[in-house]
Amino acid sequence: MVSEDKKIARQLEAQVHQEVPIIKLRKVSEGKNLVLEVRRMEVVTSTLESSFIKHLPNSTDTNHEDFYHMAQYITGLIVYPITCVFGITGNILTLVVLSHKDLATSTNVYLSALAVGDLIKLINDTLYFIVLLIKTWNPDKGDESLSRLYPYAHYLFNLSLCITGWLTVSVAFERYISICHPTRAKEMCTVFRARIVSTFVFIFMIIFSLPSALRYKTVIRLRPNTNDSYHDVELTDLGRNDAFMTPYTWVQNCLRTLLPLLILVFLNARIVHELRRSRVPGKKLSSRNRITLMLIVVVIVFIICITPDAIMSTVFGFGYYDETNLVRGIREITDTLLAINSACNFVLYCTMSKVFRDTFVKMFLRDCTWCPMWCSNKWKLESQTNQINNTVK
Repeated sequence: MVSEDKKIARQLEAQVHQEVPIIKLRKVSEGKNLVLEVRRMEVVTSTLESSFIKHLPNSTDTNHEDFYHMAQYITGLIVYPITCVFGITGNILTLVVLSHKDLATSTNVYLSALAVGDLIKLINDTLYFIVLLIKTWNPDKGDESLSRLYPYAHYLFNLSLCITGWLTVSVAFERYISICHPTRAKEMCTVFRARIVSTFVFIFMIIFSLPSALRYKTVIRLRPNTNDSYHDVELTDLGRNDAFMTPYTWVQNCLRTLLPLLILVFLNARIVHELRRSRVPGKKLSSRNRITLMLIVVVIVFIICITPDAIMSTVFGFGYYDETNLVRGIREITDTLLAINSACNFVLYCTMSKVFRDTFVKMFLRDCTWCPMWCSNKWKLESQTNQINNTVK
């Protein structure tokens, strides 16, 4: 009978260890009966930990740990600083150039708003780079900085993606109206309407993304062995409310990536079809069509860079902080593509828009003794003419 009780006790102990591995058990023999006693403090500790265990990074996951750290090092400490410095500078220059009175068009209103959204994304990525840099010097301080910033960075990340996604849709829709329905373009594609739409996108996405700001919070924990305190991130009461967060996350992922992608693919296909149908062989593209071609390239780059994030978020439902090392490593790569997308528009404008190049040179290079190779001959001639007129006067 005693041996049978011991056998049952061992099975029960193994089952408890399998289901709740963080609870420690000790056996107390009382005559013929075998009692499994769980210390009260251990139960309290295990209850607190198990309530958050599925929401926190998988600290026991050692698979693909090298891959995650390598991806984080390459993207966060090498690619991000280069991309962010170049992108922030480029977007600031874009805002300055597009604010020129000669470029006061509805399309440029959208592009200016898009540059602001890209700046939010790149500033957020710059903070991530700074945290990783601190972590290389002082791991504890770096982890503390990451834990303090993550709840806000999570909000800015989702906010910036929602803003840039729907502003890109707005640009594509305006080009669609201009090319496919030219008779309605004068009525619909106005500067005032573009400002209203851009403002609405910012206000709506700021409000819609608020649950992301309230999803995580920074807490101070104690290490069980040393009783040292450390900062960590855990879900708030709202974040643990699956009845709200599950449908909200799906709606957010659809609004952030999936829906803009589907709309952009459709609009781009219609615009390209109309351009090919109306183009006369051997004739140069009109100024309007050249602008449209540039915006098509902007949209294509956006689609290429956003698609991996859309697959990870919408198709597989993966996040970042509470995922495995493999998923977080892949996330580092997909997030880098998003940063590149936010940084490259200035290059596209300079290389594909003659009006943008001319205005940029006029504003920043008019007093230079040298002129870049891509500087237009029109501006050179205009500058020389002005010098002659000033000399005559």
